[in-house]
Amino acid sequence: MTGQMASTDPAAPERIAAAALALLDRDGPGALSFRTVAARLGVAHATVQRRCVDLAGLLDLCADQLAAELPDIPPGTGWAEATEERFRRLYEVLVAHPGLLALRGARPWLGPRLLGRLVEPQLADSLAAGMTAGEAIAAYRRMYLLTLGSATFVDHRDPKGSMALTRTALASLDPEEFPVLTGHLAAIVPAVTDHEVFHGALRQLVRAADPGR
Repeated sequence: MTGQMASTDPAAPERIAAAALALLDRDGPGALSFRTVAARLGVAHATVQRRCVDLAGLLDLCADQLAAELPDIPPGTGWAEATEERFRRLYEVLVAHPGLLALRGARPWLGPRLLGRLVEPQLADSLAAGMTAGEAIAAYRRMYLLTLGSATFVDHRDPKGSMALTRTALASLDPEEFPVLTGHLAAIVPAVTDHEVFHGALRQLVRAADPGR
C-alpha cells in the first residue's frame, strides 16, 4: 500500500529528485529552485520544500537517487575487479550530472542508498580481503576523492569547449616564461577531457591497494 501511494504521489521523494535532476541537466545549476521543481511536478512549491526542508536536502535527495544506478557486485567477485567496477560506474554517474556536482560542492555524499550501494559493500569487501579497518577506509577515500575530483573539474558534456578554452589560455602565455606549456599543446590539451586519465589513475590505485597482489 505504501509503495502504491508513493508511486502515485507527484511529490514523492523519487519524483522530486527526478524533476530536480532533469532541470539541472537541461538548464544548469542556476535553474534549480523549489518553485521550478514544483512547477515541473504540478504541485505547490511549499509541498516540495516540506519534503526537502532546504536546498541542501533537495541536493541530498538527488544524490541518493543517482546511487540507484550503482552496480550490485555479484558475490565472489575479486576485490580488484569489484572495486574498479564500483568507482568506474560512480564516475560515469557523476560525469552525467555536472549541474548537481557544481551545487553540492564539498558536501559529503552520505545518503542511505549511496552508503548501501557503494561505501558499505566496498569496505566489507576490503575487510574480507584482509585489510584492516584503517587500510580499508584509506583505500576507499583515495579512490572516492579521485573519482569525485575527476568528475567535478571538467564538464565532460562539452569536451570541445573545454579543450578550446584550455588551448586559448595556454597559447596566450609567453613561450619564454612557459616553454613546456606552450611547447606541448598537442599533448596537454586533449588530456584535459580524456576519460582515460581517470581510468588509468583508478587502475593504479586499485593495483597499489589490492590485498591479493
